[in-house]
Amino acid sequence: MKKIVIVAGTGFLGQVLVNYFNNSFDEIVILTRGKSRMRDNIKYVNWNTVSLTGWENELENTEVLINLAGKSVDCRYTNKNKQEILKSRIDSTKILNEAVLKCKNPPKHWLNSSTATIYRHSEDKQMTESNGEIGNDFSMNVAKAWEKAFFETETPNTLKTVLRTSIVLGKSGGAFTPLKRLVQTGIGGKQGNGNQFISWIHEYDFARSLDFVVQEKMIGIVNIVAPKPIKNKIFMSRLRKSVKVSIGLPMSISLLKMGAKIIGTESELVLKSRNVVPERLLQKGFQFQFDTIEKTFKNLVS
Repeated sequence: MKKIVIVAGTGFLGQVLVNYFNNSFDEIVILTRGKSRMRDNIKYVNWNTVSLTGWENELENTEVLINLAGKSVDCRYTNKNKQEILKSRIDSTKILNEAVLKCKNPPKHWLNSSTATIYRHSEDKQMTESNGEIGNDFSMNVAKAWEKAFFETETPNTLKTVLRTSIVLGKSGGAFTPLKRLVQTGIGGKQGNGNQFISWIHEYDFARSLDFVVQEKMIGIVNIVAPKPIKNKIFMSRLRKSVKVSIGLPMSISLLKMGAKIIGTESELVLKSRNVVPERLLQKGFQFQFDTIEKTFKNLVS
């Protein structure tokens, strides 16, 4: 019986993975803060990041463990939210380390979320796993602490991989829907000067790349991004074309900062240049089905 456990798998990315792996595993278990239940042959088990209350037994005899837990960064960076963003990532990772070590037959491979935002703002250099430059601000420091909490505990019988994931574009969640709505309202022009790079990946390639990491037993750090980062102004232009909207008013930095404050988020999410490429996936021979933004938009809009 092949089993996969997805931690915090009720959100957009979790559902992408459930749909993809549904026919590959005999048992899918989702650890959730919600009630324990069975639905559509998927087992939902209540868990918490404070104590081992029995949920840890679900990790026994597991092929793959994927941890997606962490408070959304789509919020204002108040002191309270900053603490919750950091704590939710560190606590979940640490208690999973503890749970894995207690297993008699621990997961064979553990994939833990991280973020492509760990690399510095870059309009000049593509960031790979081998040469990427990591800076020093709130978001990057959270990512560094998150990865440290993951790797600092050795799990001799469990392979470990950090997933430095970019924006995942999908039909039913994530960033694509609000961006499409923005374009449809006529304000889908460049954001800021438009020169900041966007690293992205289609939802199907996101799931396929995680499957590939497991099949190839890739450990350490892997960038989960499409191979061609694209400038914001080109990204928005291609999106306007895909939804057949000819006009897109630009948004200045000052307007973006004001708007972000009004809707309760941070302008950094749009203005930071994430110029990240999947060096290790490409070296291993992974082939993206959606390697360009044009293919991606065509698929998601249809």
